[in-house]
Amino acid sequence: MAMKPNYNQQRAERDRLKRARKEEKAREQEDARARRRAEQDAPATSEPAATEEPQA
Repeated sequence: MAMKPNYNQQRAERDRLKRARKEEKAREQEDARARRRAEQDAPATSEPAATEEPQA
């Protein structure tokens, strides 16, 4: 015989998974935002050191 469905438990599990996905997505977006900011700040603060000496 099949088990009687426990709708409250199933809904709580779906909500938990949904919340975990949203938190992961928000974390990834924050990381991407931080990387973009770091890339924008890096060229302004450091100049490329072009110190090539000619070969004799």
